[in-house]
Amino acid sequence: MIDPIVPGSGGNPLLIVLLLVPLAGALALYPVRHNAATAKAVAMATALVELALVVVAWSLYSIPAAQAGTRFQFEFSAPWIPAFGTHIAFGVDGISLALIALTAFLVPILLLFAWTEKLPEGRSVAGYFGLLLATQATLVGVFAATDVFLFYVFFEAMLVPMYFLIGRFGGPRRQYAAVKFFLYSLLGGLIMLASLIGLYVTSAEQLGRGTFTWADLQAIAADTPTSVQIWLFLGFFIAFAIKAPLVPFHTWLPDAGAEAPIVAAVLLVGVLDKVGTYGFLRYLLPLFPQASQVLAPLVLVLAVAGVIYAALLAVGQTDMGRFVAYTSVAHFGFIALGVFAFSSQAFAGATLYMVNHGLSTGMLFLMVGMLIARGGSRLIADYGGVAKLAPVMAGCLLLAGMSSLALPGTNAFISEFLVLIGSFPTRPVFTIIATVGIIFAALYVLWFYQRTMQGPVRGSAVIAALERGGAGGPGTMLDPGVAADRKKSGFPDLGRREIGLLAPLIVVIVVLGFYPAPVLDVINPSVTATMAELGLPDPVPAGGIVR
Repeated sequence: MIDPIVPGSGGNPLLIVLLLVPLAGALALYPVRHNAATAKAVAMATALVELALVVVAWSLYSIPAAQAGTRFQFEFSAPWIPAFGTHIAFGVDGISLALIALTAFLVPILLLFAWTEKLPEGRSVAGYFGLLLATQATLVGVFAATDVFLFYVFFEAMLVPMYFLIGRFGGPRRQYAAVKFFLYSLLGGLIMLASLIGLYVTSAEQLGRGTFTWADLQAIAADTPTSVQIWLFLGFFIAFAIKAPLVPFHTWLPDAGAEAPIVAAVLLVGVLDKVGTYGFLRYLLPLFPQASQVLAPLVLVLAVAGVIYAALLAVGQTDMGRFVAYTSVAHFGFIALGVFAFSSQAFAGATLYMVNHGLSTGMLFLMVGMLIARGGSRLIADYGGVAKLAPVMAGCLLLAGMSSLALPGTNAFISEFLVLIGSFPTRPVFTIIATVGIIFAALYVLWFYQRTMQGPVRGSAVIAALERGGAGGPGTMLDPGVAADRKKSGFPDLGRREIGLLAPLIVVIVVLGFYPAPVLDVINPSVTATMAELGLPDPVPAGGIVR
C-alpha cells in the first residue's frame, strides 16, 4: 500500500488572493450598477490589480526550484470535506502560471475594448463587466486547483458566467448559442464526474482511504490497472475534448464564437477553451499514463483531422465570428498533436501554443469587432477595400492574421515549430499530415484579408457607412475623438483608445516571436516533470528547445 500524502493546512495565500480579487471586483459592481462610469472604473481597477499581482507571482516563481523537482509553488491547502478527502488546495507550476498570466493580461484589454460598447436593451455595464471578472476568477481556480474535485467544481462553475455573457449580451441567435454551449459542456462535465468517482474508488482501494489530492492520485497512477485507466481516461478525455474543442466535439464553438460579444468570444476561445488542452497535460497524462499511451493514436487521429477539416471549413465561412472560431479548431489540433507526441519539446511547444493562440486569436477577434462596429455587419462579403479607408486597421488585421498563420517573426511561429519538430521523432506520419494545415492556414487567412481589406471600396456595410458619414450609425464603439474624422469618412481608422488597447498585444506578439525565452524558461521544468510522470523516455529533451 502506498502511504497517502496528507496536505496540511495553510500555506502561501497568493493564489487565494488571485482568485478572490476578480470575484470581489465582480461583487463590488452590484452597488454601483446604476452608475456606468463608476462600474467601469471599479472593473478596470480590479483587472489592473489582478494583473499586478500576477506580475508579482511571475517574478517570485522560482525556476531553479522547479528544475530541482518542486512540482507546485505558492501552495495553499485547507480541509474542505474531510469525509470525502477533499481540500481547498491550490498551487501552480509553469504551465498553469503561464495560462493565469495570459488571462490577467487579456482582461484589462477586453474591458477597454468594451468601454463604449452599446449593450442590448435592458443590460447594464455593471452586469457585463461583472460577468467578465467572474469568468476570470473561475479560470484562476481551474488553473490553480491541485485537488481534482475542486478542479471539477471550478470546471463546471466557469460555465455559468460565460452562459450569461453569451445569452444576455450576444448576437441575434444568442440564446441558441448559449444553451448549446452550456449543454455540451455540462454533458462533458457529468461524464467527467463519473470518472472522478471512479478515481476516488480506485484511490480508496490502493491507499485505504479515498482522496482527490492530485499528488496522491499521481503517485498511484503506475499501479492502477490499464483497463481501469482506460475507462477513467475516457471520462476525462470527453470532457476535455469538448472544451478544447477537438473534432467531432467542436460543433458548439462556431455558434458560441459567432454569437458571443467580442470580449466574451476572446475569453472563450483565447483562454476558456485552453482548459481542455490544459487538462490533457495536467490530468490525462500524469494520472492515466498507460491509458494515454494506449489511446494516443485515437487522439492523434482526431487532432490531425481537426487541423485539416477545420481549415477547409474556415475557407467556406461567410460570418467573421464563425471564421475565427474554425481557425481556432484547427489550432487546437496542433496543440493536441504536441501533447500526445510524448516529448518534452512537443509538450513545451503545445503549452507555448496555448499562450500564443490566446494572443493571436484574441487580437483577431478584436479586429473583427472593430470592423463590425464600423460596418454593422458580421458578413465577410459586406466588406472590401477597407485598407483604402483605414490603413492602420488594415495593418493591425494583417499582423493578427500573420500571427494566426504562424509567420516567422510572430509569436505563433515558435510554438508551431516546436510542436512539429518535437512530434516528428515519435509521430512522423501525423506530423507530416498536420503540416499540410500550415498551407491551408495561409490560404484562409490571406483569403479573409483580401476579401475584406484589399481591392476597390465595396460591400454593403462599407458603402452604407460611407453614406452615413457623420450621422452616426452602428459604430457605437468608436472613440469620441474619432467624431471629427467621421465628417470626412463614415468608416474611420482606429482611434486612440483602439490603438492603445491593441498596442500591448502587438508588442507581445512581436517580442515573443523573436524572444520566447521568458515563457519557455518558466514552462520547461513543468513539461519535463510531466514527461517523467508519463513514464516514457524523452526522445527530444526540453534542453533541446530553441531559445
